[in-house]
Amino acid sequence: MADADLTGKTVMVVGANVGLGFEAAKHFARMNPARLILACRSQEKGNAAIASLQQETGFSGAEMWMIDLGELSSVKNLVDKFDVDGGRLDILVENAAVAVTEYNTTPDGWESTLQVNYLALSLLALLLLPRMLQTAKDHTTTPRLVVVSSGVHHSVTIDPAVAACPKILQALSSRENSSPQAMKTRYHVSKLLNVFFTRSLNAHLPLSSPMITVTAANPGYCRSALRRNIRSLSAVYFWLMDMALAFSTEVGSRQLVYAAVGGDDRTMRGGYVSWVQGSASQ
Repeated sequence: MADADLTGKTVMVVGANVGLGFEAAKHFARMNPARLILACRSQEKGNAAIASLQQETGFSGAEMWMIDLGELSSVKNLVDKFDVDGGRLDILVENAAVAVTEYNTTPDGWESTLQVNYLALSLLALLLLPRMLQTAKDHTTTPRLVVVSSGVHHSVTIDPAVAACPKILQALSSRENSSPQAMKTRYHVSKLLNVFFTRSLNAHLPLSSPMITVTAANPGYCRSALRRNIRSLSAVYFWLMDMALAFSTEVGSRQLVYAAVGGDDRTMRGGYVSWVQGSASQ
């Protein structure tokens, strides 16, 4: 289990009120950060998570900030709040995700899985990037951005006609390319896009000071809140899978923590942290 002294540092975990994000937040809380920001969609659930976190860890420096990845304006509002109130930003863990099998769009007009799992998180990372670069410069440190992906990205096959479109994201998001069959693997596609974003962003960041390390993390197949809305026979199937094969949520969260504080900054750049025979590796 990776560990670090986070004294004086600020950590933000997106999607931290439940599941992997909450378990990761508990690990960070035990590392004594100056600030631990839980970015959540629900004020009520976020406050409950903070109360539970304090009870379980004794850490009293957690803050609940609102963000709804289904609305890009909410992403911008959080960044505006950080510009006013945030100060430094040393670790950003982008964990929130949805897994739906029915086509629906957000108020911004995007298919919901693509927006929540990829577009909104990428926007958040890019808008907070200047703050992280400033943190690196002011405090002679190397901030970490962790983008939570999944091993399911290995199984993705994108329709060649969609891949050939000059605006591939718009094509993926269209109803025409979001059939019931396509939606069964839309989550997988979003996780592949997370990996692409990680690699691309690293390629555009400076190799010398001030430096930021961007890493993708695969928590592995574990029990989490991701499947909480699945119903009928699929729910029975995943329950059996969880009982037979899944890591606990806490064990899965260790991959997020390793990506945030483990390894060497330079070798972790653009890395993909995954679970291999019980240990974290790139």
